[in-house]
Amino acid sequence: MRLDKYLKVTRLIKRRTVANEACDGERVTVNGRVAKASYDVKVGDVIEIRYGQRTLKVEVLAIAETVGKADAPALYREIT
Repeated sequence: MRLDKYLKVTRLIKRRTVANEACDGERVTVNGRVAKASYDVKVGDVIEIRYGQRTLKVEVLAIAETVGKADAPALYREIT
């Protein structure tokens, strides 16, 4: 699954266009490297998103094409 779509499905970023812009602005890294929106997300990847001063780091646990709002957090684990 594409990185921008994964960010939208998991609700880490609300809209796919915003996720795409975050990737283009080099605010999203996967496994320590800046990633493009077309990056193919795999289970075990560590995604880091910078929101201004705040940084969110998550590990991919599962990938699903569609998921309900309540089940979205089950697709990743937040790393502190």
